[in-house]
Parts: sequence; structure tokens; C-alpha cells
Amino acid sequence: MTGQLNRVDVTVLPMGWTNIETGSFPSEVSGSWSPSLSPDGRHAAYVSDRSGRPQVWVQPVGSELKFLVDTGEAPVAQVQWSTGGGWLACHVAPGGAPRHEVWLVRPDGSELHQVAGFGADTADNMRWLPGRSLLALTENLTTALLIDPVTGDRTVVAEGELVSLLDVAPGGDRALLRFGPRGDRWVVVRDLHTGAEEFVTRGEQAVFGPDGTTVYARSESDELPQLIRLVKGDLELLAWSDRDEVETFTVTADGRTAAVLWNVHGGESQVTLIDLESGDRRPLEPLPGAVISGLSWCFDGSTLAFTAEGPGCPHGTWVWSEDGVAPISADPPAPNAVHPTLESFPAHDGLTLTGWLFRPAGEGPFPTVLWFHGGPEAQERPGHGPLFQSLVDRGIAVLAPNVRGSSGFGRSFMNADNLGRRYAAIEDVRSCVEFLTRSGIADGSRIGIMGRSYGGYLTLAALTTFPDMFAVGIDVCGMSDFATFYEHTEPWIAAAAVSKYGDPVTDRDLLADLSPMTRIDRLRTPLMVVHGENDSNVPVIEAAQVVEALAERGVPHRYLLFPGEGHELLHRSSRAEYMQETVDWLTTYLRPVTYLSSTE
Repeated sequence: MTGQLNRVDVTVLPMGWTNIETGSFPSEVSGSWSPSLSPDGRHAAYVSDRSGRPQVWVQPVGSELKFLVDTGEAPVAQVQWSTGGGWLACHVAPGGAPRHEVWLVRPDGSELHQVAGFGADTADNMRWLPGRSLLALTENLTTALLIDPVTGDRTVVAEGELVSLLDVAPGGDRALLRFGPRGDRWVVVRDLHTGAEEFVTRGEQAVFGPDGTTVYARSESDELPQLIRLVKGDLELLAWSDRDEVETFTVTADGRTAAVLWNVHGGESQVTLIDLESGDRRPLEPLPGAVISGLSWCFDGSTLAFTAEGPGCPHGTWVWSEDGVAPISADPPAPNAVHPTLESFPAHDGLTLTGWLFRPAGEGPFPTVLWFHGGPEAQERPGHGPLFQSLVDRGIAVLAPNVRGSSGFGRSFMNADNLGRRYAAIEDVRSCVEFLTRSGIADGSRIGIMGRSYGGYLTLAALTTFPDMFAVGIDVCGMSDFATFYEHTEPWIAAAAVSKYGDPVTDRDLLADLSPMTRIDRLRTPLMVVHGENDSNVPVIEAAQVVEALAERGVPHRYLLFPGEGHELLHRSSRAEYMQETVDWLTTYLRPVTYLSSTE
């Protein structure tokens, strides 16, 4: 299963195969995430990969006793406990692919059965309706459904292109629906009897209050997302900032308290609790990690669950109550983890860019790797990054930038790479290199580039635009040709992507010019290509055609293909192999001058 560098056509890495030397790498574990509480807050269900793949576990809060809930072989992405307490809804990724199924199971592991995402369909955005044994979800971004877990009845609430069901009022007469493609979505209230609609806000998240008329929403109508409340058409700002974004929120079932998750400029997290009757607010502190996600109240509103992570600290599940913050399932942070610094620097046109810099010990300049996140409307944040820690241990600096198109910096910044403005995003890569060399961080002759998904595309685009700038590259499930991407990706992914990349018909010439395959003759940097065999988001043809072109041209390359994986590597064994092969590939071409073992 191994071969010589530069001469391997494809290496297929079977799940479970590993030769990682104990102690030579930080943990490849993701940890525990997606906590959801029983109605009284005394038990928690969550997802953990402690067994080697993501599975559902149930654990009494405050106890180390834990129970595996067997939902089959497919990795689980998310779990939600019903507000009545009788069911767990499990968001399952068969084959690791972007397509999702929803399965229901009792907390004791009995009565497992599938309720959505049959065949080629995908089911997303699931939510138990408070106080009702009904599960809301959306299939294929075309069909909004309510599912009765006992009878199996499926009630269609709405149909249409790029529609998603957010909530249904307690009386069953009104629904909150989201419409639109990526970066341009809006929320409406629809009267389910008359079909009449009332615009709520631009954005993606909204819920009804317990009275069925009040609406709480994360509004993206202004530059920075805010939390708003609509009462009979009157709008009230509940949480806002002139610098930071409301990332998400959750409201207790009785409508008394909101927990607001803030994305503080740069990517760290803060949480605020708001009394929705008095307006009083208080911070939730201290937080157990730099990056928080997955806020979730129990039904009685006594306890808030969430996920926390940080440098050297995998995802862990936690709870807050009046007694304070306590872990459900969380590991202590690694004592020697490198904490990044937030760097700011100008782009070619004066736009301010930022990036998280992981710097080795000693004096620079260092061999350096640029890492680009996916999305593009995602964000690089100071979370758990075992690959970055491994590289720093070996004397390689890492800069993880947020170039234009990233979230967390306002609506204008996130849309600054749409359509023809993507050329400026590619130019941002050169600005990152100029910052690294100008500041003395990087040795200009030893800079590598890599990224995942859109970051993989940006890696390929930079290698074909700036063919002499980088010593090595790694493309992880990146798009290489927009024409083949649109032809082979899932139809709901293609429909939602038009606003970001362009229409495959009317913008054909633009998309061709932006496609790395158009200029693949210019790529001469040693390149490793990584892909999941079951990826139907960015289909494997995007990797195969790059590898074929490099082989024909004699460019040094390696191809790692993971069976049983999709757009993400969900199994710990796969991530371990990916990390080892990545570190080996980068160190081979960057030749760092120092090596610091993580065990020293």
C-alpha cells in the first residue's frame, strides 16, 4: 500500500490501516460534539469518535458513566434529544458523503428506524418542535417536512427551490421558511392556510416564541449579523455590535432566556445570556475553550449545553447551569500546545486581511505553510488543529489566513469574492506570501500551500497563477474545473453555489478562466492530492483529472484516495493517515532545519 514519492499514481488507504508511531503526532481525535440534553437537563446525548468513528453516546450529566447508542456503521454527524424525551434524532452520513439520512432511536437504543433521506435524497436542518413530538427537517432543499416519530407520517409543509423549514408555530398554522442560495438567503413567515408570506429578514436562522407570533431571528440585513425580535411587525434589536457578529442563538422553550454566541472579530467566541423579559444580560464565563459551537437548551431551560475547543484541545461537550460550567465529555488541553497569534496585513488593494500564525520556537525565517479553509464563506479560527501543531513541532510555521470571502468579518467581506471578484481572492494568496516574507517569518524559498474544499481550489488556483511561488502544495478535495464540478456535484449543492461562483451556462467563460484545469500546464510544483472516494459535494473527478494531468506532464505528485470517506475524513484512522502523509510530504520538500518532538 506504499510507494515512492513522485512516482505513485494513486495510494488507496484502507480504513483501519495505520503505522503512526505512538507519541509522534498530537491526537487526531475530534473528540465529542453536538450535545443535546434530556428535557430536565440531567442526561446528555452527544456524538463522539472515541470508538474510531462518530457515534451517539448518552451520559448522565456530572457522571463519567457513558452508554453507546448503536445506530449502525454509518458515521453520525449530529444528535438531538426530543423535547418530550422519548427519541433521539440522529443525522447520519452514509459512506461519509454529503448526503444525510435521519434515523430515530430511543435513548436506550431500541426502535431504531429511518425517517428521512431515503435513496438519493438528503435530509438536513432537523429540529424537534418544542413541546410537540414532531421533527422538522428539509429534504434536497426542495421539500419542507414534519415527521411524526410514532406513526411515521410525513407532512409536507412547503415545496420549492432552495427552501428550508426553520420552525412551525405551536398552533400549526404558520411556518418559518428560509429561501435563497449561499450568501443571499432570507426568512419569511408563511400562513399555512392562505399561503400568504411576510418577510422577516435576510439571513438563515429564525424561531417562533412560545406564543406562536413572536419571531426571533439572526438578521443579516445589516453589515454585521444581529439578533432581532419581531412582535406583530415591530422590530427590536436584542444583540448587536459595531465590530463582532452574532454567530447563532438559542431560546428556551418558555421564551424567557436567549443564549447568544458571538464571533469576536478574528474568530474567538463569547456567549451572552439575555433575560428576554427584563433585557438583563450577563456573560457566560469562564469559557472552557477559545471556540464555542452547538448551543442547546434543555426543554425546561435550566441547563445549556455546548461544544468547546481550542489549540491542543479537541472538541469537548460542556453544560452551564446556575451552578457554573461543567464538562460532560472533554479532555484536558495538551500542556505544550502552541497558541497562535492573530496577524493583520494589507491585501494588494488595501483591504485588511487577517490570519492565525502558528510560530515555532527559535528565530526565523522558517519554512512556512499557508493553509486555506473551505467555504469560501467559512472562517479560520483558533480551534483544535493537530496538523498545525505537528508542523510547528517540526520547525515549520503555519499561517491560516481569512482571505476575502471568509465569514466573521461582515457581509461585504464575505461577498467580496463573488463571481468575477474571485480574481482578487486569488491575488490575496500573493499578499499572504508577501506578508510572511516582509515580516521575516518565512523563508521565501521554502513556502508551501495547502487547503481543503474551497481551500483546495484556492491552492490549485494559486499554483497555476503563481507557478514559481511555492515549494510544495497539497490539494484536499478541491475543485479543479467548475464545469465538471457543476456537472457532477449534487443538484442542491449546484443550485446553492451559483451566487458564489457563477452560473454554469451564463457565466461559462468566467468559470472556465477561473478553473485551475484551464492553466494546468503552468503547475510545476510538487503536489499531493487528497480525496474521499464517496465525495459527492466535490466529486472525485476533480482530483482524478488533476492527477492525470500531472502524470502526463511528469510533475512530482502523490494521490491519496480514502474509501469509505466523503467530503470530510470522519474516521480517526483516516485522519491519522492523512496527517502522517501530509507531514511527510511537506517536510520532504520544505526541509525544516529544526525538529522538536511533541514528547520532549
